[in-house]
Amino acid sequence: MIVFIKLKKLKIFFLVIIIILSCLLVVHLLNNFSKSSTTFANKDLDTELQEIFNTRNQALLEKNIDILSDLYNKEVRNGLWAYEHELKKMECLKKWSDRQSVQFKRIDSEVILRNAKKKEDGYSVNLLVSTEYEYVYKDDINTSNSFRIGTYHSLDLIKNKDKYIITREWYTDPFADSLHLDEMESKEIKDIILSGKPKDLSDLSERRKKAVEYAYKYSGAANLPKYGFQYNSEYRNYNNEGGDCTNFASQVFYEGGDFEKNYTWNYKKGSGSKAWVNAQAFHNYMIYSGRASIIAEGSYNEVLKHSYELLPGDYIAYKKKGKVDHISIVTDIDSKGYSLVNSHNSDRHRVPWDLGWNNKDIIFHLVRVHY
Repeated sequence: MIVFIKLKKLKIFFLVIIIILSCLLVVHLLNNFSKSSTTFANKDLDTELQEIFNTRNQALLEKNIDILSDLYNKEVRNGLWAYEHELKKMECLKKWSDRQSVQFKRIDSEVILRNAKKKEDGYSVNLLVSTEYEYVYKDDINTSNSFRIGTYHSLDLIKNKDKYIITREWYTDPFADSLHLDEMESKEIKDIILSGKPKDLSDLSERRKKAVEYAYKYSGAANLPKYGFQYNSEYRNYNNEGGDCTNFASQVFYEGGDFEKNYTWNYKKGSGSKAWVNAQAFHNYMIYSGRASIIAEGSYNEVLKHSYELLPGDYIAYKKKGKVDHISIVTDIDSKGYSLVNSHNSDRHRVPWDLGWNNKDIIFHLVRVHY
């Protein structure tokens, strides 16, 4: 009897163990299934998003309004606004390329999904998008040039038949100041640009070279993939506090160009002085301290010829409504000797120096930096 009772207890014990193990196995499988389902969903969403940007780039390249139109839900206000914005951008690129005597050959975007939230029958997503533009001059179609622009997008998608379409989109557009591009095309401008020639940059000083290296490494979403689309994490990101372009320029001259900090121009304890982070204050400081001097200032037509005097490691100040609003760093030249720049907000990497600023009200200050 005693033996029978012990055996019965032993059977119950093993049965309990089996039940516990079975429950743990079920939980494990359910978790893996959930994770797997999320992964597959994100993979599908990644593919959809990449396809949307591929199609939009194709529309911009071909100036095809019908292709562009199909990407948006224009029956809702935000979707219509997003569509109209891209139409203006298409027109801006067309006007700039016509004036510049260039032809865009390729526009490719690398879309990085940062987060996604299910929203009714669609998604609300945040993206980092790094887009490369390839262009050639019309009198030299065998020589390719390229630049990269990085943007940060917040957009809503809704399922429409077998694909997603955009119902809302917000991003800081690098072409924003040119969406009402003034007619600046002229034979004189074309002649100046097409007569440009590349110059030998091999004799740049080491300080200039290092400044450019820093600008290349930390140009954020516009960067080359090998750098991870990052800013320098040792510095505060001011994009949500009015803009990071001047903070970036100051880093370039301090970290790369080896300019010493001082009481006026300084960064410490996670914060920059006014001359470090404010475009107008930075420009005033660089000029009045003797660390830089003006090559030329004026409208695009007035400074175009002088822009060929710029060297990698110099900078350009963009004045809007009487105040310097943006700073970019000259980092290279293209096949016609046209100056290219890097900057933050919006992130730019080797972008033609005037692209996004083609408005008759913009005053350019071309600045020589004294290393």
